[in-house]
Amino acid sequence: MRCAGRHADYLDTPWLARRYAMTTLPTIASLRALRTFAANTRASAPFIGFGDPILNGGNGSTRGIKMASLFRGAIADVDEVRKLLPLPDTADELRNLARLLSADEGSFYQREAATETTVKQLPLAAQVIAFSTHGLISGELSGLAEPALVLTPPDQPTEEDDGLLTASEIARLGMNADWVILSACNTASDDGKGGQGLSGLARAFFYAGSRTLLVSHWPVASQATTTLTEAMFKAANDNPAAGKAAALQSAMLSLADNENTAHPALWAPFVVVGEGRR
Repeated sequence: MRCAGRHADYLDTPWLARRYAMTTLPTIASLRALRTFAANTRASAPFIGFGDPILNGGNGSTRGIKMASLFRGAIADVDEVRKLLPLPDTADELRNLARLLSADEGSFYQREAATETTVKQLPLAAQVIAFSTHGLISGELSGLAEPALVLTPPDQPTEEDDGLLTASEIARLGMNADWVILSACNTASDDGKGGQGLSGLARAFFYAGSRTLLVSHWPVASQATTTLTEAMFKAANDNPAAGKAAALQSAMLSLADNENTAHPALWAPFVVVGEGRR
């Protein structure tokens, strides 16, 4: 990622994040789902992650697939889903998250294991659950009526597994998670037509049993993301009473106050959605 201007030029900027630890709540319905369906007890496992799906798109600057060919009826065309660009960096991201949370490599699922079938069959109870992949927003592609996360497509698609984990499928998963990390394109965007991209995706995770989401509004540099995530979880561990939004604020400012990472493109896209307080 290249940022215009020198990072040091932004060190003295009075960003709103310097004054407030902020939390986003997309809709009242999301709040109702969050308070109704979240588990009362905290999961003991530290981490579960999914990412680096098997995709065969070539190199280039375009993300996504042809709008007219995503679906054949109600099931996604897996040949077209495979044309998305691969995401090899997400394997390192999952490994770093597991290390930060003192989890072993058996806690995350990549490549052949990063499928809808795996997600639906696992007991999704962990303090942090991460999806590091492409995100698709409702209305963005022809035939896609709801937000979805891209996983490794099967050889033969079925209603249970066609490579797209949709919001309605997410809502039925049954989670016990303090945080869900959505390290995917477009997870904090709507469809540009007044739709509920983030609202629908967040509400689905709240119905499933997540308490909080962490999403970004745009793609960011891998190293900056790793640095911010590490600082965020360290802040959360050092002062758990402060809450998740305060942990994110502390991490954001650790980058904003460093002349090498002060440009807001590196730290400003991140937002806590849901229960940001203690």
